[in-house]
Amino acid sequence: MITTKIATTKKDLKTFVKFPFSLYRDSKYWVPPIINQELATFNKDKNPIFKDAEATFILAYKDGKLVGRVAAIINWLEIKNQNQLKMRFGWFDFIDDLEVSKALLNEVENIGKKHNLEYTEGPVGFSNLDKVGVITEGFDRIAPMITWYNFPYYAKHYEAYGYSVEKNYVENHFPFKNVKPEFFKKAQDLIKRRYNLRALQFTKTSEVMKYADKMFDLFNLSYSSLSSFVEITDIQKEYFKKKFISFVNPEYIKFVVDKDDELVGFAIVMPSFANALQKANGKLFPFGFKHILNAKKKNKDIIFYLIGVHPDYQNKGVHAVIFNEYYETFKDMGMETCYRTPELEDNEAIHRIWKHFFPVIYRRRKTFRKPL
Repeated sequence: MITTKIATTKKDLKTFVKFPFSLYRDSKYWVPPIINQELATFNKDKNPIFKDAEATFILAYKDGKLVGRVAAIINWLEIKNQNQLKMRFGWFDFIDDLEVSKALLNEVENIGKKHNLEYTEGPVGFSNLDKVGVITEGFDRIAPMITWYNFPYYAKHYEAYGYSVEKNYVENHFPFKNVKPEFFKKAQDLIKRRYNLRALQFTKTSEVMKYADKMFDLFNLSYSSLSSFVEITDIQKEYFKKKFISFVNPEYIKFVVDKDDELVGFAIVMPSFANALQKANGKLFPFGFKHILNAKKKNKDIIFYLIGVHPDYQNKGVHAVIFNEYYETFKDMGMETCYRTPELEDNEAIHRIWKHFFPVIYRRRKTFRKPL
């Protein structure tokens, strides 16, 4: 018998966060989150997203044993500002039992119907900076910390319950040796002179913070044309600055500004923390922090997390300036592999930016949708 329970207490939420630790216990490719960080994400008093969103955390039990979980999410900014009457859901994990996934999706759909929403879509997070998509190809590669991992059986559960594909995502990688400076070295010099641009280099996080608000404003502007984009609010900027910017090596953040010191392009690269997080196994102490610190300082794999260019400067080669800055930073560091986060398969603009590096698709993801 399948029963569901809404996680309301701290103990329940910890159970919600820790379920994948047992589900993926024997997986070589799953990367565990830091438990306390996940709990903070779901804490309505700590995460400002809850000022414009709400979430219900649901647990599924079979004969008294925990067998699944899902977060049912409503982003009111998306609904009110975009008229997207969407019931989001994410953090969706379950054993290979159709009755379990069905019970959890039923709960999600009932919440959506209660609020007169039109359809469900998942797996997605609260916003565009969260994880997205269920893996449909590429199960035999370790998952970056900024993505979800799942077993191959997940997709069939969506299909069995009447869900259809909504969006397709791809993940690419390329060896650092594919980065040939001749593709952008001369171009970036010309572009900087033509448009009176300059690149900013950082050695301290405090230097980055001076431009962080402008970066999030540019993020909102440059990504606004993508489907289901939800703007980052001012209060969320402060949260993300503490959560992300302070965590990234300052030299891995690149900004391009114009003659008036206005931001026209940015990019954020992160070291791969996947192996370190596997060693940490959800805990920073006593040894997890050491593994993560080592990964931050000594890493041969990097992940291009975000890149954005002002609409007025798109297709004008600003990305060449950004790539040149990264090349100068990484060329003597022994970098081996560059990874990119999930990108919409039909986002031709972003694919054109990377074409000279001859990237290879190593994983595909999808989100699924169902009318209510």
